[in-house]
Amino acid sequence: MSRKAIFLDKDGTLIENVPFNVDVTKVRLLDGVPLGLQALQEAGFQLIIVTNQPGVALGHFQKKDLFRIRHHMAFLFEQAGVTLSGFYYCPHHPDARLPQFRMECSCRKPGPGLLYMASIDNQIELEESWMVGDILDDVEAGRRADCLTALIDNGNETEWQVTPLRKPHVTAPNFLSAVEKILSWGPGCHGLPGGEVRERMSSIGERPS
Repeated sequence: MSRKAIFLDKDGTLIENVPFNVDVTKVRLLDGVPLGLQALQEAGFQLIIVTNQPGVALGHFQKKDLFRIRHHMAFLFEQAGVTLSGFYYCPHHPDARLPQFRMECSCRKPGPGLLYMASIDNQIELEESWMVGDILDDVEAGRRADCLTALIDNGNETEWQVTPLRKPHVTAPNFLSAVEKILSWGPGCHGLPGGEVRERMSSIGERPS
């Protein structure tokens, strides 16, 4: 099994950001995500979702609802021809309505706890891995875990409180562009020239389903 991973934010990165949604009929991978996931897996990365889910703490849904989401995400990955190697979520919130989830925790991004848990469970080398998300909290979580980081600048980050820990290694307008930059990054993380990355991604897209 590969010892490097792509840690993926869920809402706004892989699927549309619909607040507190646990209706699987409304959960679909965004355009370009299946092809990008295929390219990342072919490059030797495990694919692991790490997501804040404060809807549990705020009483919008229950933890059991997230089990359905996890299974559905695994199904969507399978349809895309890739494997979801892990699904890690934080149910906490400092202003939780439910006391058992009211806390300042290390697993809620921008904390790195979810990435640490995933790395232990899946024997991941964090320095060879990437955190990909659509807000700077994702970037900070990745940097705190010593990962490389990619920000998808699709409008979901609105505060732009940039510090050294919140500066992404690469920024891209969409998931596919982020994947191309990741695969072109350097020897430690595959390091293909940009043209070869595009050629390989194109060949993946031409495969029959």
